[in-house]
Amino acid sequence: MKKGPKKATTSPDDEMRDHYDFRGGVRGKHAAQFAAGTNVVRLDDDVAEVFHTPESVNAALRVLAQLVKAQAHKVPA
Repeated sequence: MKKGPKKATTSPDDEMRDHYDFRGGVRGKHAAQFAAGTNVVRLDDDVAEVFHTPESVNAALRVLAQLVKAQAHKVPA
């Protein structure tokens, strides 16, 4: 017997609420940015407590990247 696609099961928590209003929504609004290779990274809660903005995360990672590069260029003794 041929099986068709499975139907998604929904729970009462998955239902749309009456107060949702998507009339002003734009389909595909961020599609071009996503296709361009935007990276989204989820920070763990303990890290997010220290780094509150994307700029602070990027600054810290740049410092770390410089340290990694400096270590890679060191000649072993």
